Amino acid sequence: MSTFIFGHKNPDTDSVASAIALSDLKNKLGYDTIPYVLGKINKESQYVLDYFQITTPASLDNIKIQIRDLDYYFSKGITASFSILRTYKLMDQNKLETVAVVDELNQLLGIISMKDIAMGLIKGDLGHLDTSLENLIEDLEARVLSSHATYFNGHVSVVDDYYKTVKGSLGPKDVVIVGDRYDIIEYAIESNVLLIIITGSKDIPPKYINMAKAQGVTMLSVPHDTYYLTKVINQCNYVTTIMRVQNIIKFNEQEYLDEVKEEMAHTHFRNYPVIDSHNTFLGFINRKHIMNPARKKAILVDHNEYGQSAMGIEEAEILEIIDHHKLGDISTSMPISFRNMPVGSTCTIIYWMFQEYQIPLSFEVAGVLISGILSDTLLFKSPTTTGLDRQAAEALNLILELDVHQFAMDMFRTGTSLEGQTIEEIFYKDFKEFHLEVFKVGISQVFTLDIEDVFNRKDSFLTFIEEVHQNNNYDISLLLITDILKEGSYLLFKSNNQAIVTSAFNIPLIQGAFSAGIVSRKKQVIPKLLEAIQRSK
Repeated sequence: MSTFIFGHKNPDTDSVASAIALSDLKNKLGYDTIPYVLGKINKESQYVLDYFQITTPASLDNIKIQIRDLDYYFSKGITASFSILRTYKLMDQNKLETVAVVDELNQLLGIISMKDIAMGLIKGDLGHLDTSLENLIEDLEARVLSSHATYFNGHVSVVDDYYKTVKGSLGPKDVVIVGDRYDIIEYAIESNVLLIIITGSKDIPPKYINMAKAQGVTMLSVPHDTYYLTKVINQCNYVTTIMRVQNIIKFNEQEYLDEVKEEMAHTHFRNYPVIDSHNTFLGFINRKHIMNPARKKAILVDHNEYGQSAMGIEEAEILEIIDHHKLGDISTSMPISFRNMPVGSTCTIIYWMFQEYQIPLSFEVAGVLISGILSDTLLFKSPTTTGLDRQAAEALNLILELDVHQFAMDMFRTGTSLEGQTIEEIFYKDFKEFHLEVFKVGISQVFTLDIEDVFNRKDSFLTFIEEVHQNNNYDISLLLITDILKEGSYLLFKSNNQAIVTSAFNIPLIQGAFSAGIVSRKKQVIPKLLEAIQRSK
């Protein structure tokens, strides 16, 4: 199973780039990893991927355990041509409780359990035969004396009395079981019966064999006695005559474990078939398979909080975390590699990991790494910028030979354009939830060079912020409109205690007030809010 590598929800360029670059590093080190994103990537990130001709990572809805992640019983189904007896022998030899009946495309037709076989023998039509010549030859060790039909569907009669006792009662739909009673054999042939089965491996005079051939009657010789044959003849029937097709509870391999547990808790079956979206049979699952499920393996980049990670992350096996934010609330049951550095970008950390392992960087990976650094440090204007960020960017540009300032401005200009975006799309493109002491806080940040567009829709933004605040029971809901050139942010907010916001950023109680120097949510906004909260006590 491949390891999932992904950043936070509402992915920004640093999150997307670090997932791509780390996956490249891990794969070059011999691991099997795939980069993902948690949601639709923004315009800036898409600009970077297009510029360096990198395929956009697939979007990951969640990382919950699915049926396909479990070590369930993989098996092949049997075809509808199998007989009941052949199916029983297969199940007995392989210690199988249940088998699936499938068509030529391996699509599920029905299922058979040992109980179904037993109930078929008790309640089934013991006097009816519905099977193929192939099954009769295999199940009864039959020898073909005369062959006309390859499929038989008729009534079974055991005739061991004087032939006149059955005179007028045999016809083309009858299957006759008889010993070496030549008078009965002759009469059965003359009656043009469907099939004659002669027990005891008796040598039959050629006269009767030739008669059967001429009349078009199939005649078999079996080594078993009549008593045994009457007990097993109905077991030669097609397995489809007793298979279950109604009320079968089956699970798609994409279904989630919690849904399967709920279903199993209200049913009594031992085994449940697993199929894909095309009804292709894959195997069986039972209660023992869900006791210790195999979990998806994940490496987290650019975040370490449950609220910012993939849905179902608590069900995953987290192998590693690489981040540059404050310590969050994610915990693991086993020690893991956790690398957290006070730098401006997760991409900076990953660049230095390439250096540690002495793995050469491709042009494409160098491109996404420098983009992540430039984006998260705001072209080194953010207070989170460190010397390690600058050194990494300089080294990466030796590979790329970019006009860094021009590339960054083109990236920002593309990424910060709000044209055609709804209020909701703008607000949630970079939104994160935080728990600051007892305060539940939601903070959105928008980097843009088009401040006028936001203020033209100021009232709509405030209405939306009010709705978000109420619907999520936030104590503080905040939208930062960060002006990259002016190196500061305009603030729109809703707060249960408005003094906390005005005190934190030293602004008047006016919506849209500008706070100079506020560009980093992590290093400025969160610490200032925490200080204001503590002062308010």
